[in-house]
Amino acid sequence: MCGRISQYDGIHDFVAALSMPNPLVNSAGDRPFERYNAAPTTQLAIFHQEGEYLLADMVRWGWRPHWAKDRAAPINARVEKVARGPFFRAIWPHRAIIAINNWFEWVDEGGPKKQPYLIRRRDRSPILCAAIGQYPNAEHEPSEHDGFVIITADSAGGMVDIHDRRPVTLSPELAREWLDPAKPKERAEQMVMHQGEPTEAFEWFKVDRAIGNVRNQGPGLIKPAEEDGLF
Repeated sequence: MCGRISQYDGIHDFVAALSMPNPLVNSAGDRPFERYNAAPTTQLAIFHQEGEYLLADMVRWGWRPHWAKDRAAPINARVEKVARGPFFRAIWPHRAIIAINNWFEWVDEGGPKKQPYLIRRRDRSPILCAAIGQYPNAEHEPSEHDGFVIITADSAGGMVDIHDRRPVTLSPELAREWLDPAKPKERAEQMVMHQGEPTEAFEWFKVDRAIGNVRNQGPGLIKPAEEDGLF
């Protein structure tokens, strides 16, 4: 998974997709986010559950433990290692969902520059990505060390050879279960290892190379580069 995603709908659109009845504590605002070209370190809206409440907070994309000052903060965590390796041990229990509209991949097609592709759900509904992180809660005030990572899985050779990794995305039912703090860690690991949504739920198409410049924003970035660009 390359480090670029879109989160342009508003929080209530994402709550509707999650279909979670819990009372919402919304610190993310009510306006559309309009982040068409979000890069690592961007503040993005994530959901996490505290008791009976669903919390929406703006949290930086990327996290590292306090002792790993010699490396950049990863933005993703491999599902094969996230539950058992030391790097993410402190945040593995702190499960979250980041709802996005799409993500991007760059493909080497033999030209002078790689071709960017947009990947979205075929039904255009928000994508519910499994995540973990450090974020504000009843016992933790906002901190410069807050952040989150998206869990990624092997995409079995790539989505039509787009990339070898992809986000672990969950159905609304599984996303609600993932958020439940009472769910055992073993069950959480089983969900992300074996119950992510299949490739068939998604479609992808070429987009303009302007997406490569993180300063570029706007809905034009998510339009197909070719009229017949859907696959």
